[in-house]
Amino acid sequence: MTDTSSHAARSTAGQPSEPLLPRKGLSIRVVGLGGTGGIAARYLCVYLASLNWPARVVFVDGDAFEHGNATRALFSCLGNKAEVARADLLEYFADSQLTLVAVDQYLSPENIARLLPGGDHEYVVLCVDNHGTRKLVSDYCAGRNGWPGVDDICLISAGNDPVGQDSRGRMLHGTFGNCQVFLRHRGRNVTPSLTELHTEIDAAEDRLPGDADCTEMLDATPQLLFANLTSASAICNTFWLCLCRSLHYSELIFDVAQGLMQPTSVPGPPGGWPPDRDGVRSRTQPHVEPA
Repeated sequence: MTDTSSHAARSTAGQPSEPLLPRKGLSIRVVGLGGTGGIAARYLCVYLASLNWPARVVFVDGDAFEHGNATRALFSCLGNKAEVARADLLEYFADSQLTLVAVDQYLSPENIARLLPGGDHEYVVLCVDNHGTRKLVSDYCAGRNGWPGVDDICLISAGNDPVGQDSRGRMLHGTFGNCQVFLRHRGRNVTPSLTELHTEIDAAEDRLPGDADCTEMLDATPQLLFANLTSASAICNTFWLCLCRSLHYSELIFDVAQGLMQPTSVPGPPGGWPPDRDGVRSRTQPHVEPA
């Protein structure tokens, strides 16, 4: 039997003495209800309902479930992903204080300001498979490339590699992925945007899924279900830390094959996140063991 007592002592040293508790009142928009988004959306709703607080969850996706999606997703019927996800969850959460909304559209420069307005306690969970949409959302939220930026936002974006060769001929096994967090408060960027952390997003050449004549649907790219689960878990963990005012990183990386999930060296938000309404940040910080 492995002696875990020393590990337990290390992992609890420096932990906050008070419990990590979320703050009330929020709106969350889940963009992309595919392999990762469909999992994350369901468990985020389960958690929010357990708090017994009013919360609004908006599902945004212009794509439709097809028979082939059943290898990585649970859904009751074919149809628009946002509408099917809402219908599947509506009865389950009928007695909760959740408000569930479906938007059967892809994000575009024309509708993004309406669908992602930003604001206090506004969270966006981005679960898409194309850099074009990531760049659009990142630029819009952070005020880059002509966008004015939103006042307040917490943007959580996650994804994982496909299975097969990439554009440079490298063989990808689909086990690696990441979860980025972008924070903006009172019109000021608190952490690096998605495009600042990853130049490949800023240099995106793929077209937006909703573009006319765009027939290449990246959702059909083979992916590992368990990497999707890990990506969704990273989203939920990050979201919970944000709610508890204890976020301490800007990016996580993971690799299922290596049993790895850890923050990168990119600096996290100062003093924990988000700040309280009076602008004073929580002193609660979870302890992180050095690698």
